[in-house]
Amino acid sequence: MSTTNQKSQDARPAAPLEGKVAIVTGAAQGIGNAIAHGLAAEGAHVVIADLHGAEEAAQALPQKSAGIEVDVADEHAVARMAEETITRFGGIDLLVNNAGLFASLVMRPFTEIPLAEWRRVMDVNVASMFLACQAVVPHMRERGGGKIVNISSATPFLGVPLRLHYVTSKGAIIAFTRALAKELGPDGINVNCIAPGFTLSAGVLEHDAVLDQLSRAAVSARAIKRDQQPEDLVGAALFLCRPTSDFVTGQTLVVDGGLYLH
Repeated sequence: MSTTNQKSQDARPAAPLEGKVAIVTGAAQGIGNAIAHGLAAEGAHVVIADLHGAEEAAQALPQKSAGIEVDVADEHAVARMAEETITRFGGIDLLVNNAGLFASLVMRPFTEIPLAEWRRVMDVNVASMFLACQAVVPHMRERGGGKIVNISSATPFLGVPLRLHYVTSKGAIIAFTRALAKELGPDGINVNCIAPGFTLSAGVLEHDAVLDQLSRAAVSARAIKRDQQPEDLVGAALFLCRPTSDFVTGQTLVVDGGLYLH
């Protein structure tokens, strides 16, 4: 190799997230998986944390990565997730709280939602983020900062009916993000939120009733007249994880093709 070519290669800028360690929950498929691939493509070591299929999904990533099977609503399992990440990669810089329940939930009046189902949705969609942040933030403080991205939904802004527990949980994530951003700002930890529109993730595609009920209505109401794909969330997630967003915190970015405008 010539000296000129060697200098040219040496001069290439490092990937924006080179060497960073990221945990993405619920990333064996769907939105979380798309974000995991985006982070890995920018140089991050990604830990895919999911109830099933985490190790298989991690094997498909281009960087040195890992899969950890974990119930994100279980306090001890989430603590183990953080410790295993530290053991394998030496630290934690990024956390994407993506795991949640949606497609498997039946649309019905709130008077027909069982209390046990309400509590399960709150555990998986909200308490999981609380537990993950509790487990991860001490390690971020040791690194001098970090980025947390919480995945909410556009439904709290729209007031979507017949899934009151889901919509309430996603609204709670927005409030959680704002309060935690204020608390962690002095530590150099940014906390932001992404609110997707109705997305054709793998879980949604497994439920024909959900597609029939929501897909056509969502497309017709958007400014951009097409289905939303998991890949449509990657750019927003990468922006909130990169150093270029270091002065952005406590914000919710709606990514829904122009359905909700605020």
